[in-house]
Amino acid sequence: MPKKIINIGILAHVDAGKTTITEQLLYLGGAIKEAGNVDKGSATTDQLDIEKQRGISIKTATATLQWDDVQINIIDTPGHHDFISEIDRVLQILDCAVLVISSVEGLQSHTYLLWETLKRLKVPTLLFINKIDRPGSQFDPIIQTLSKELNIHCFSLSSIKDEAENIASIIDFFEKNFSSISSRIERNIEAVAEYDETILEKYLEGEYIDPEILYKKAVELFNNNQLTPIMAGSAKNEIGIRNLMNHIIKFIKPKTYSSEDVLSAIVYKIEHDKKHGRLIRIKLLSGKIKNKESVYCQRLEKEIKIAQIKKRAVNKILDIETLEAGDIGILLGVSELRIGDILGKKELNSAVTKLQEAVLSTQVKAINESQIALLAEALQELSIEDPDLEFKWYKNENELQLKLHGPIQKEILQELIKERYDVDCIFEEPTIIYKETPLKKAEGFVRYWMPKPCWAIMKFEIEPGERGSGIIYESKVGVNDIHQKYQNEVANTIPKALEQGIKGWQVTDLKITLIEGEDHTVHSNPGDFVLATPMGIMNALQNSGTQLLEPMLNFEIKAHESILGNINSDLLKMRAEISPPLFDSDIFTLKGRVPVSTSLDYSIRLNSISSGKAKYRVHFDGYRNCSDQEGNIRPFRGVSPLDESLWILHNRGAYK
Repeated sequence: MPKKIINIGILAHVDAGKTTITEQLLYLGGAIKEAGNVDKGSATTDQLDIEKQRGISIKTATATLQWDDVQINIIDTPGHHDFISEIDRVLQILDCAVLVISSVEGLQSHTYLLWETLKRLKVPTLLFINKIDRPGSQFDPIIQTLSKELNIHCFSLSSIKDEAENIASIIDFFEKNFSSISSRIERNIEAVAEYDETILEKYLEGEYIDPEILYKKAVELFNNNQLTPIMAGSAKNEIGIRNLMNHIIKFIKPKTYSSEDVLSAIVYKIEHDKKHGRLIRIKLLSGKIKNKESVYCQRLEKEIKIAQIKKRAVNKILDIETLEAGDIGILLGVSELRIGDILGKKELNSAVTKLQEAVLSTQVKAINESQIALLAEALQELSIEDPDLEFKWYKNENELQLKLHGPIQKEILQELIKERYDVDCIFEEPTIIYKETPLKKAEGFVRYWMPKPCWAIMKFEIEPGERGSGIIYESKVGVNDIHQKYQNEVANTIPKALEQGIKGWQVTDLKITLIEGEDHTVHSNPGDFVLATPMGIMNALQNSGTQLLEPMLNFEIKAHESILGNINSDLLKMRAEISPPLFDSDIFTLKGRVPVSTSLDYSIRLNSISSGKAKYRVHFDGYRNCSDQEGNIRPFRGVSPLDESLWILHNRGAYK
């Protein structure tokens, strides 16, 4: 009989209490003898020393418990925005999510982003309103906000007694007292009646509606993405946690995975362990994997041998003989695997959804210059674990560059490098990452035929694309002019050729067409076209000229009308695009777009002028044109393909 498995992600804005909820679930499920405490550094899922010291989750962590006859894999995620890439990688393996909201702080910037992403990916999501015993708890206003601002049809599974007091408790949906709370029952009936005619008729006729029937309809609507269950509690005081898991089991239908089917798995995380080295985390979607077995990797186009299979238990890693379909496991001895790799020959979508693009870049320097190679090795390994870092080593300039999501991430990486690699380093102040795009249609030509043996002749046409369109490439050259295997090398080289344009930034939003070219039956080889492609592309960009692009944030500000003038003045100085304000009594809502470069610290300024009462939420919103004066032009790093002689020597190994 197939094993019932549910993979649950616990997500929240920082400090909403998701790690405490995870600890309580593990305790109630018998996985640990005592719930850990974040403040005391004893949380089970905070495994890094840095996490224990700082009291924040930095990495996603998985723990397993048994609830009734279902195996629950709980994935605790970081709440801080700077570690958002950790969440990106687990979204694709979740069967459901619990989105935690603080009953005191309410919906926060990160909460909105998480909800919108979960809905876009159609991840079944339950809401848990935490900290109901804290002064200022606002359960009902939060439900109203969810309904009004996010258009969520809420189905309440909890009611609260003595809210905002130490003695706060909940009444669960199935308790007798719940049915006596007419306002809560009425809102639930209205939520279901909107989609169910039978319930609607009974409601309008004033007939009794059996809570069991209402609940079953709610489960059905939830699984059709029409209704969202919402619960309340206090994780710190163990209130509502058992109810949360009981409802999860009822609302989430465990997927049926077949261990008898052909192998299909996805690599979603890579991490380092002091004892075992590199751990490759996978979710097995079908089939099974055994120790010492060989599996096919689609990216590598070859079979790779699994040395060992392990599984994360609480505070330890266990050996297992076989990983069954639906489960999460760890592979050892396969260091060539990368995040996003598909194992098995089934076609799967392994694209990682990015909640937020990294728009900051920083240079990392070794304090002891003799350790620069060791530092580069460390950054390369960290970049494998977090591809968003996009580590680059520009050896000519002796520069080590990383992408970042924020300043806290910089601090954590610095500590991690010291702890794991014993390298002291400093991170320079982060700079904004700009991009560039062609100004007009243009052609670029390259003739690489000396010194022989070599032969690659090509003409490219480039033209601007729509903003956000990325890179589009096609070839109009026949295989009689350029052999297909050479054309494949051109296509594969295009992204690398666009990593730096004539203003020093990645080139995007363009269409590239190979319109002419020829190979030579004797002198051509694939490497000639790899070498020549950047020369042709950069020649086209030089002929076109490029437009600088700056990263933008979409913002929403809610505040009292008395400070509208100050905020409007600030935004204009920040070169923001502003929509007309909307008023609800004496509170206004202002929406628009603002450059990252002018608004990095605006939350501090807004907090000051509003005495902490304004609400400010932002999310990445693509790029827009900016002038060279408003942006930042930087020199080309490394050897430029425009210096053709030096480029050829460099690629032939004659110039380092």
